[in-house]
Amino acid sequence: MLNTLIYSLFTQDYVAEHDSNTIIKFADNTTVVGLIIDNNETAYREEVRDLAVWYQDKNLSLNVSKTKEMIVDSRKRWAEHTPIHIDRAVVEQVESFKFLGVHINNKLLWSKHTKNIVKRARQCLFPLWRLKRFAMGPQILKKFYSCTTKSILTGCITAWYGNCSASDRKVLQRLMRTTQYITGAKLPAIQDLYTWRCQRKAQKIVKDSSNPSHRLFSLQLHGKRYWSTKSRSKRLVNRFYPQAIRFLNI
Repeated sequence: MLNTLIYSLFTQDYVAEHDSNTIIKFADNTTVVGLIIDNNETAYREEVRDLAVWYQDKNLSLNVSKTKEMIVDSRKRWAEHTPIHIDRAVVEQVESFKFLGVHINNKLLWSKHTKNIVKRARQCLFPLWRLKRFAMGPQILKKFYSCTTKSILTGCITAWYGNCSASDRKVLQRLMRTTQYITGAKLPAIQDLYTWRCQRKAQKIVKDSSNPSHRLFSLQLHGKRYWSTKSRSKRLVNRFYPQAIRFLNI
């Protein structure tokens, strides 16, 4: 924990040099997100190079073997991306990676993540069965569910559930029904948990004017509803911000 704190103190003053890039820092993880327009990768590559130089100047070392690059491109035809280099070493390009507990892939599909959390959640069903065999009541079983299975299923749910496939949602809901059968208590559907989390997160953003996303929640002229984003892309409509605005306007 002390190493993580020291790292955060050392790197807190580094910010992106280009407007098209974003630096995400959490504990000892640093992520560079670059928006490439018209196949112009100059700003993105300069950002990575400047970050590596900055680390050297601060006597910090980048573990290139653990550094990965993932390219998200929804175009049907896209040119091959030349790998980036750090300290003369090639950074591995991957189709998916685990970022702060969430499995993200370059197609922005969430099957791998849902399979992972379902596997972890099912491991909690055995101790739940054991507690039931020891004649624990529904309230105790529900508390155990909230501390284990629920926390696993709802981790970062606002980021991934909106664009889950129908088959993935069925698997998640089937797990919820099994858990409800074991506990003997009424449990909310996974969709209701997602809606509640979106509303709660959106309300926090609306109340916090210092939040970078605060400007995305703007009231209409009559001051009762928020402006919603219109798009032909189902992927965009199902993301957190459009969904959260829709839930707030209900």
